[in-house]
Amino acid sequence: MTHTPAPFPTSRLRRTRQSAAVRGLVRQNSLTVDDLIWPVFVRDGEGIEEPIPSMPGVYRRSVDKIVEAAREAADLGIPVICLFPYTDPALKTEDCAEAWNLENLSNRATRAIKAAVPEIAVMTDVALDPYNINGHDGFVVDGEIVNDATVQALVKQALSQAEAGADIIGPSDMMDNRIGAIRNALEENGFQNVMLMSYAAKYASAFYGPFRDAVGASGALKGDKTTYQMDPANADEALRLVARDLSEGADMVMVKPGMPYLDICRSVKDEFGVPTFAYQVSGEYAMITGAAQNGWIDGDKAMLESLMAFKRAGCDGILTYFAPAVARKLSGK
Repeated sequence: MTHTPAPFPTSRLRRTRQSAAVRGLVRQNSLTVDDLIWPVFVRDGEGIEEPIPSMPGVYRRSVDKIVEAAREAADLGIPVICLFPYTDPALKTEDCAEAWNLENLSNRATRAIKAAVPEIAVMTDVALDPYNINGHDGFVVDGEIVNDATVQALVKQALSQAEAGADIIGPSDMMDNRIGAIRNALEENGFQNVMLMSYAAKYASAFYGPFRDAVGASGALKGDKTTYQMDPANADEALRLVARDLSEGADMVMVKPGMPYLDICRSVKDEFGVPTFAYQVSGEYAMITGAAQNGWIDGDKAMLESLMAFKRAGCDGILTYFAPAVARKLSGK
């Protein structure tokens, strides 16, 4: 819609910016705690909160501490906590069998959270990289990340997570046909209410570095992920991928990373009108936090401004390591 304002001084566009009350009245977008998903890292042990140097303020937590984090999240009104395991290197293998072990870290943490904090939803990650000695999201055969055999393994992983009690499963692997295969398996095994949030447009990004440190994948990765994650130069392909994943049974879709791909978020929301999420990834978090710690920016203001950008771009929610800090800021706690 095109609107031409009356000429000055009849039209003074600063009128609606003159006070906090008026600015609030005309504000187009809002950020609430309901928009937040908190990604957390789980490790083995007990009573452990281990700092991640490349992500100041973020920790690897043992299962008991993850339960405490889930309670904190629920008390703050954060609706979803998302689990990422830091797997013992001794459990990483070529066949990635730990991925569907019912007693792996992710599944143990899911069960513990659902037992202690049933009101919070648990989201889990489906990909082989935390369990793969090669550091890739899929099986590596003669230097190639193979698709179809990987999908079969992802189905087993997803079923184990559903059995553990996951509410939302997030396939992040970017293999072809994994959404359809997982959805069919969930239906056939009585998990029809488990939701799929597809990492539909996941780019081969330089912003993942601190995350790979957090899950212990940095040293293991051989080569890169450009044969399955998206080329950062492409936009139309993202829409094709989203359309495909929706047709295969995704309930929600995600764009990853976040701020460098706000145009993709906007296009996805405009094109499909489905629940659309963005992941404010580890590199984005580290940049804001690092600059704030050096006194170069106001950390709280930059945090809130960065998240509002996602809402303005059409996102229904954001995965962000800032979730507890944002929730406290919004609630005044």
